[in-house]
Amino acid sequence: MTIWVDADACPGVVKEILFRAAERVQMPTIFVANQFIKTPPSKVISAMQVSSGFDVADDEIVRRVEVGDLVITSDIPLAAEIIDKGATVLTSRGEPYTKANIKAKLNMRDFMETMRSSGLQTGGPPPFNHTDRMAFANKLDQWLAKQAKL
Repeated sequence: MTIWVDADACPGVVKEILFRAAERVQMPTIFVANQFIKTPPSKVISAMQVSSGFDVADDEIVRRVEVGDLVITSDIPLAAEIIDKGATVLTSRGEPYTKANIKAKLNMRDFMETMRSSGLQTGGPPPFNHTDRMAFANKLDQWLAKQAKL
C-alpha cells in the first residue's frame, strides 16, 4: 500500500502530518507535483516531479495508484477516477470521497462551475483551520489503523 499526495495544492500543515505518519508506520508516501516538493530524508517518503501541464500530476497518480492505496486530494474529478480504480480518497480537510458521495460531489462541482461561468461570484473554500487539520489527522490515523489490521 502507498499513500499518494496530489501535492501541488496540498496545505503545508497536511504535508507535515503526512511526513510524520509515513515515518511512524513506515508507509510509502509519494508527493506528486509539477513543481519541486521538499521532503525530509526518508526511506519511505519521496517526491515525484512531473512536467507542467493541465492534469499531468493527476494523470500520473491515476496511472500508478493501485487497489488499497490512499490518495490525498481535493480534486473531485481525480477522486472519481481513483475511486473507480479501487483506492481510497481523503481530502486535506479530512473528508472522505467514496462511491456513495462522489457523483453528488461531481454534480455540485459542475453546477458551481456553471454558476461561476455565468458571472456569479461564488467565493472559494473557507481558509484552512485547526479543525480541518485535526479532522484530516484523525481520518488519516483511522485509515492507517485499519491497514495495520489487514
